[in-house]
Amino acid sequence: MKNLRITVNGTAYDVQVEELGNDSAPAAAAPAPAAKPAAPAPKAAPAASGNEGSVKVTAPMPGTVVRIEVNNGDAVKAGQDLVFIEAMKMETPVKAAQDGTVASINVQKGEAVETGKVLLTMN
Repeated sequence: MKNLRITVNGTAYDVQVEELGNDSAPAAAAPAPAAKPAAPAPKAAPAASGNEGSVKVTAPMPGTVVRIEVNNGDAVKAGQDLVFIEAMKMETPVKAAQDGTVASINVQKGEAVETGKVLLTMN
């Protein structure tokens, strides 16, 4: 074990680091922390309403859908928050680029999305 001091954004942290390598066996290892249980798999995304809109609103980054602020048929204004995606513990709103009506919602709360995934469509 090595004792190290790490400074992050001006705050110093004292840590112990165990070196692992091919030619050295670890000293009496401390018990590993209990692993977090895996999150339940998200439910299948709801089927689109059948009326796909001509304007596709896509995910700007990979993350998890944490809130959906609109419903099918809602009239929305340019700049209005539609969906919130969490990435790296930050919630980012996905906003309407133009006025329109929500035609289909293609994701659900808790769903993991990749960049470019169609979140919803509008007319």
